[in-house]
Amino acid sequence: MVLETKITKLFGIRHPIIQGGMHYVGYAGLAAAVANAGGLGLVTALTQPTPEALAAEIKKAQGLLKPGCEGAVGVNLTILPMFSEVDYGELHGVTRSYTELHGVTRSYTE
Repeated sequence: MVLETKITKLFGIRHPIIQGGMHYVGYAGLAAAVANAGGLGLVTALTQPTPEALAAEIKKAQGLLKPGCEGAVGVNLTILPMFSEVDYGELHGVTRSYTELHGVTRSYTE
């Protein structure tokens, strides 16, 4: 039985399960396992020491996806106020924003 919800349609996943972004835990292996089970797995950006390491972790997660995977891999970016600024660098070609994937032009703060 497949449960179709706004979340499954929005992210193109089989099950309405989203892995939380977890500092020191959200690595490629966990994100890919959640995606391979049909949910949305998240690589936690803040866990990576550099933008280059983050890009490598995202590629690693994508490489761990099984053929016909019914889930997806995303990236959890920390946007809350921090003691020091986080530089996620240029990730063009590695990640796509929600607006690029779905053509949405409205602000997330509305």
